[in-house]
Amino acid sequence: MGGVRSNENFKLNVLGWEEVRSKNKELVSEFLRKPAEDRIPRICLAPITGAVENIGFETEDSYYSKIVEASHQVGIGLCIGDGYPDEKLKYGIEAIKNLNKDVEAGVFIKPYPNTRIFERIEWSKSCATIVGVDIDSYNLVTMRNLVKLEKKTAEQLIEIKNYLKVPFAIKGVFTEEDIELVKKVRPAVAYISNHGGRIDTRSGSTAEFLESHIDELRKYCDEVWVDGGIRTPLDVATALALGADKVLIGRPFVTALCKDGVKGLCEKVLELSLLQYAM
Repeated sequence: MGGVRSNENFKLNVLGWEEVRSKNKELVSEFLRKPAEDRIPRICLAPITGAVENIGFETEDSYYSKIVEASHQVGIGLCIGDGYPDEKLKYGIEAIKNLNKDVEAGVFIKPYPNTRIFERIEWSKSCATIVGVDIDSYNLVTMRNLVKLEKKTAEQLIEIKNYLKVPFAIKGVFTEEDIELVKKVRPAVAYISNHGGRIDTRSGSTAEFLESHIDELRKYCDEVWVDGGIRTPLDVATALALGADKVLIGRPFVTALCKDGVKGLCEKVLELSLLQYAM
């Protein structure tokens, strides 16, 4: 799960939460004095695929069945993503269905031509409570030579939004150009992300982007979500104190699951959500 420019933005993501927190100590301290009961539902599993090549699972379907079931058991929100080949998304959808409950998930789709996105929307309509397009991943090096991805225009995103029967999200908001897309499209969710530092985009962290732009983004969407470099309870607290509606976490949850199964994932969720810390 490496990143471009010697993992520059991955490192900045991790360091960014402490830097932003140091500038907003009073705000975060005030947040930490609030009851903790509502925090776990505001934490979600980030949409991660590529379990074989990136994580070391034997198969993609075994990864999805384990991570989805474990995440559901411990009470965090579920998000699934797609990739190449198409089975990656299908395995995620199947894992949601196999829970045998009325469980729904956020489904995030790569920026294929719209006809292929519509196809994926149909695949996922049985479980998708929200559908998003991963706008930045057209520039993802590991996908570039495998499938045709596009840099989406506002008009294309509006077409997708109008096709949907569920709320629409724009994932990968990390530049001024992306903010302009949010202004024009007015999605339900603006999801701040730089793909874990894996996208060749501007230098910076999702923490500083959230701090700088959340007020502006809120004018044009219902919710703001964020991921990237979140590793400690205070990182979660910082994101929520700054106004994020949901905090999405990927690598720490996958690592905990690989190390210690459901027990490890449960312990990691509790560690990140109880927030029994003082500034």
